[in-house]
Amino acid sequence: MKTSLYNQQGEVIGEVELNSKIFEVKLNEHLLAEAVRIQQSNARGGTSHTKTRGEVSGGGKKPWKQKGTGRARAGSTRSPIWRHGGITFGPRNNRNWELKINKKAKTAALFMSLSDKAKENQFIIIDQIALDQPKTKEFVKVLAALKKGVKDFGNKPLLVMPKKDDKLMRATANLKSVTSVLASSLNILDVLKADSMIVTKDSLPVIEKTYLKKKV
Repeated sequence: MKTSLYNQQGEVIGEVELNSKIFEVKLNEHLLAEAVRIQQSNARGGTSHTKTRGEVSGGGKKPWKQKGTGRARAGSTRSPIWRHGGITFGPRNNRNWELKINKKAKTAALFMSLSDKAKENQFIIIDQIALDQPKTKEFVKVLAALKKGVKDFGNKPLLVMPKKDDKLMRATANLKSVTSVLASSLNILDVLKADSMIVTKDSLPVIEKTYLKKKV
């Protein structure tokens, strides 16, 4: 598969051949949905927490004697059936939400999401992004140029860099609509959420080296 190569002025300056093993993978909706569900679950943290009868303050004294009152037996005022008592099956913040996915399946799902972006012409390859200063307005100029030159650019691009670039990181830090990620750290959710991907040309060999270690 071939796709256009842009400069940071939004002009087409050539073509790039995309690796078919990554960018021409047949879609398996079930696998893709499963990979997304697992990633979201693994990122989940326990924020709700209830106390059991052993954690609620008080309740050490027996409310009344065991026999002779005519009332039901009670050993503590913190029983789950009492008001202000503990919770029997409430949410706990130590719950483990982690799910497992086969590494081969996870990589295949990533390739499917990248293939979809390439198929929809939302995988935009740029020769380089050279900013005079690490300022937001400098990067905004690049975005504006690409929006003019690329159809269906969208409002939420994902910037893919071959290595950490402090200038680019600082220039995009204040842009809530732009997500920056290294080519070696791609994940399915970021790819699917993005309206388009801005990928520097040097990021392509990094993607191949990182994710094509084994045949998928």
